Parts: sequence; structure tokens; C-alpha cells
Amino acid sequence: MECWVNLKSSDWAYPTAVLSLYGFFANCRIAEPFLAPYLIGPHKNISQEVVTNYIFPIWTYSNLAFLFPVFLLTDLLRHKPLIVLQGLVLVINYVLLCFAQGVPAMIFLEINYAMVTASEVAYFSYIYSVIPSENYRRATGYLRSAMLFGYTFGAGLGQVLISLAGLDYFDINAITLGVVSVAFLISFRLPMPQRGMFFKGRKAAPVGQNFQQAGPVGADRPEEAVLEDEDPASGEENVEGNDSAGWCSRKNVVNAGHLLWQSFRESYSSRHLIYWSLWWALATAGYTQILNYIQLMWDHIEPSATSSVYNGGVEAACSLVGAAAAFLVGHIKVSWTMWGELALGLFSAIGAGAVFLIALTSNIWACYAGYALFKSCYMLLITITTFQIAANLSMECYALTFGINTFVALFLQTMMTLIFVDEATLGLDIVKQFIIYGSYYAVISVLFLIRGIYTACTKHTSPDTKSAVKVVNQQSSNTFVNG
Repeated sequence: MECWVNLKSSDWAYPTAVLSLYGFFANCRIAEPFLAPYLIGPHKNISQEVVTNYIFPIWTYSNLAFLFPVFLLTDLLRHKPLIVLQGLVLVINYVLLCFAQGVPAMIFLEINYAMVTASEVAYFSYIYSVIPSENYRRATGYLRSAMLFGYTFGAGLGQVLISLAGLDYFDINAITLGVVSVAFLISFRLPMPQRGMFFKGRKAAPVGQNFQQAGPVGADRPEEAVLEDEDPASGEENVEGNDSAGWCSRKNVVNAGHLLWQSFRESYSSRHLIYWSLWWALATAGYTQILNYIQLMWDHIEPSATSSVYNGGVEAACSLVGAAAAFLVGHIKVSWTMWGELALGLFSAIGAGAVFLIALTSNIWACYAGYALFKSCYMLLITITTFQIAANLSMECYALTFGINTFVALFLQTMMTLIFVDEATLGLDIVKQFIIYGSYYAVISVLFLIRGIYTACTKHTSPDTKSAVKVVNQQSSNTFVNG
């Protein structure tokens, strides 16, 4: 009890611990790697064509529709309500998976699940509104580790329950329902933030919890911006009824819009950051699309109805390999400012080859290997991209950049789904889809190989390159290692 009290008294340990626990249980979805076999199998009895070309595209369209409203509501409602809602929707999803029948119910499930994925912005941004800025990097590391460990543990446990314990898909969906219910209950223990990032509430944030405009490319935020809800003379908060009181007041909305616009201009003022953001959006669109349909590819190569399924074991192994690849980035002494774009091109080319292997092989183990290689390349590159962008932006700008890049990625993914997957248009089979995804990554690799070679040659011949690259790369390395 004393340890719990001490934890709650900490200005950052308690919310970080609670949110990490939530992240672990919310991502410990034991049944998720077996979703496609469950829908196609006797429990739901839906054909692979309907799942591929009719049901799964609903998630993509709904996710795009939800993303921007959820991004604004997350800040306006101060994060916690969206996290609680995410936990509730997860519970509803697995109730539907366990007990609902028919295509309409599965369509509603996909719409529901889109709310879960769109609400991830609340999970990632909540912690920055309740803890001091000096703990941002440590807390971010804990949260991402909790998510990864939860997903890996859940996928591995699902494989053990299927292969060794002899449970069927309904059983592991019922167990997952219990696990996500725990996450839903944990979400109520999160402290309520006093203010948002863009929509400032009535109360000024406690000392140490202000969002600073500081960063490698900016000065500290002016004092009047930090204390904008206080009376200059008295140092007290404005009383209720003042024009600045309330989240939805005219002044507050105007200030939020102004801050959003300033953050947007800072985020995309550098050509260097634009290229990194472009890769983020392009690659994430293809990555999400492949993750969304990889189970159907596995079922096409080796039908789950007539053979053993190792989806959970493969997903767990891929997550660990991807995490190891990402971890190595922080220990490799490379000038990412000079060689980073070339690395994006090279590893995107490897990823493209892996996707072509997935599409063209008839051996399930070769397909698994291609998927592991592809996911490792993406995890490696998205880590480099993330800390390259974060090292040069304030926290507000990084949050906005994350939202915009994710929105662009979802828009591109929606276009791919609409053109190539949806039965109303081309409605391609799963093999042709993956050939297109491989070609998509090949185009990305060519673009960034050309850009990377140009950047490396330009910086290598510049007389001021060595000193400038050393300083910037040291900042980036410190950002990653501390995170």
C-alpha cells in the first residue's frame, strides 16, 4: 500500500505506470493473429472473397473518416475520455466476435475497430499532458515497450493455446474479451489532464507540466503563452465567465487554430523534414495495407481449414525481430543526416523484394520469412524517421506532424483499397494485390535512392558538412538513446 501511495505521489511515475498497464492489456489481443481464419472458418462461415473485398475495406474507410475528428476531440476533451472510449469499443468488438453472426455484424465490427485505431493518438499524446517535459522520453519508451510486449505476449500465447492446448478460435476470442475488459477497467484509473495541447482549459497546468516550445530549432516558449489562462496581475486563473474560460469559447478556439497553424508551419518549414515525413506517409500506407491482408495471403497459400496455423507465432517472432532492429538504430554510429535518405531507399528496396516473395511463393515458410524481413525493415526505418523528425521539433509540432503524416498515410491506403481491393472497382485477388504492394514499395525505394544519393554527394562535398553533421547527428542520437 505504501508503494502504491508513493507511486501516486510521483509527478510522472503513476500516470506512466497506469497507461503502460493499459497499453499492455489493450494490445494483448490473443485472438487478433487468427482473425481471418476465424471469419472464414465454421464459426462465422464467411467466404474469403467477401472478407477480402467487402468486409476488410470498411475498416480503412472508417479509419480515415474518424482520424481527424478524433485528433481534435482528443485534445478538446483532454485525452482520458478517448482512452476510456477506446477500451469500451475494444470490449464491444470482442463481444461481437464471440456472439454476433452475419456479414452486417462484421461490418459494424470493422467500423468499431476503426475507432480503436483512430484513438491511438489519445494513447500516445496523453502522457505529454500530465507529466513534466524532462520525463517525456523515458515515458515514451515505457509506453511503446508496453504496447510491443503486450502484442508479442498475446500473439505468442494465442499460438500456444491453439497448437498445444487445443483451444479453438472461439475460445481464444473469449479469453481476449476478458483481457481487453481488464484494459477498460484500468483506463478509469488514469488521472484527468488539466489542459490540452492546443485547446487550453480553464486551469493552467501545474509547474513542470507545461508544453514547451523548446526544441533544437526554436527558443523557449514565451512566458505569456505558458500562463495564458492566468491574470497577469494576480497570478490566478481567470474566473468562469471570462471570454477565455471554457474549452469551446471563441477565444480558445481561435487560439487553438492559431497554434495549430504555427505548429504546421514549423513542422513543414524544412525540406529535410518534408522528405522524412513523405517517406513516413508513403511507407506507412503500404505497411498498414500489408498488415491488414497478410492473414488472407497466408490462408490462400495454406488454407487454415486443412492445415496447422502459425500466425500467432510468426507475429510474435516478427515483433521481436522488428524491435531488435529498431533498438540497434540507437547503437549504430551513422550520420543519419547524410546517409538517412539513402538508407530509406536501400531498406525500402529490400522490403519491396520481401513483398514480392510473399506474393509469388507457394511455400508458407518462405512467405513467413518474407513477412518477417519486410516488417523488420519497416520497424528499422520508422524508428530512424521518428527520431529524426522529433529531434528537430517541439512536442506540439511533433504531435501535429504525427497526425498529419498518419492522415496522409490513411488517405493513400484508402485509395489503394478503393482501387485495387474493393469489389465495387477492380476487386483483385490477394496475390495480385501483393504484387501491386511490392511494386508500390519498389517505386518508393527508387525515389529515395535517387534522393539519398543526391543528398550524400551534396553533403560530402560541402566544406561545412563535417561539423554540421556531427552536431545534428549527436542531437538525434541523444534524443533516441534518452527515449
